[in-house]
Amino acid sequence: MDKLRALQYFTASAREGSFSAAARRLDVSVPAVARLVTMLERSLGVALFERNSHGLTVTADGAAYLEKCQPAMRQLLEADEAISGAASRPRGTLVVGAPPILSQHCLLPALPAFHARYPDIQLDIRTVDRPAAAEARSVEVMVLYGWPEHAGLVQRRIAHTRLLVCASPAYWAAHGVPQRPKDLEGHACLLFRDQEGTILDHWEYERGGAKEAAAVSGWMVSTHRDVIMDAAIAGVGVARFTDLTVRNPLRSGQLVPVLLDWETKQSPPISLLYRAHQRRTPRVRLFVDFVTALFAQLEVEREPAFASMIPAERPHWYKRRHARASASARPPG
Repeated sequence: MDKLRALQYFTASAREGSFSAAARRLDVSVPAVARLVTMLERSLGVALFERNSHGLTVTADGAAYLEKCQPAMRQLLEADEAISGAASRPRGTLVVGAPPILSQHCLLPALPAFHARYPDIQLDIRTVDRPAAAEARSVEVMVLYGWPEHAGLVQRRIAHTRLLVCASPAYWAAHGVPQRPKDLEGHACLLFRDQEGTILDHWEYERGGAKEAAAVSGWMVSTHRDVIMDAAIAGVGVARFTDLTVRNPLRSGQLVPVLLDWETKQSPPISLLYRAHQRRTPRVRLFVDFVTALFAQLEVEREPAFASMIPAERPHWYKRRHARASASARPPG
C-alpha cells in the first residue's frame, strides 16, 4: 500500500464528505480512492468512515486520526508546492469560499484575468457565508462580508462598502422620494435575512452628527440577495444594497439611490480570511494578492457620491442575535 497516497485520499475524502468528490478534487478515479482508503482502514484495524447513501461520515477514530495526520500532511504539501512553485508556474486547485453576492458581482468579472495570468491554477468557487460553517472546512481562502470572527484564521480587511437605499425610477415616481430616513417607514421595503437568520429591518443613519433610525417593514423577506434585487428593479419596493455590488443597475438607471446625504455605520466591510501557514503556498499567495488589488481598484472606481466618511461599526445586534434587528434596537443618541 502506498501509505502517503492513502493518507492524501483519506484526508480529501474527510474534507469533501464523499469518495466521488475527493476523486474529482484529486483528479483520480472513485474506485482508486475507495480502494486505498479501505486498505488504510484494514492496516489500522479501525473504521475511519461510516458509509451511507448520503456519503461519508468520519468516525470518532477517523476524526482522531485525521487530527494527528493533518499537520504532517500540510507540511509535506507546503514543501512540495514551495519547490514546484519556485521551479515552474504555480499550479493546482485553489478552493475559494464567498457568498454569491461577492462571487457574482465582484469576483467573477475579474477571474478571467486571474486565469490568463495563472492558467495552471484551477479555481473551485464555493458558497460560504461565515468561517465557522461546515462548508468552510475545505476552503483555502474566503472573501466574506461583515465582521467574521475565527481565532484560527488570518483576517485582512480589503474594502469598505456603503449601503445604498435604492428603488426603481417607476417606484419613486409612484410613491415619492424619502427626504429623511424616517420617511422609509412609510414605504414597502424589501428585507434581507442574513446567514444567522436575522431580518435586517432596523436601518440607522447619521448626518452632520445627527442620528436617525427607521424601523422598516414590507411584504417580502429573503435570504437571496438577487431575489431582492430583481424585485427592486421590477418596481415593487425599496431595498438596501452595498454599493460595490450594484454598479451595473445604478449605471443603467434601473435603480436610483436616495438619501445620499445620510450615511449608515452598518455598511459591512469585506475581508479575506485564510490560515496563516497557507500564505506560503504559491497559489494562495497569488490569489490573496490578486483579490486585494481587485478590491482596492473597485474602491478607486467608486462613484464619488457613494464614498463614506463614517467608519463602519459592527451593529449592536450582531453578537446578540434576534429574529429581527429591530428587536435589539437602541435609540440613537
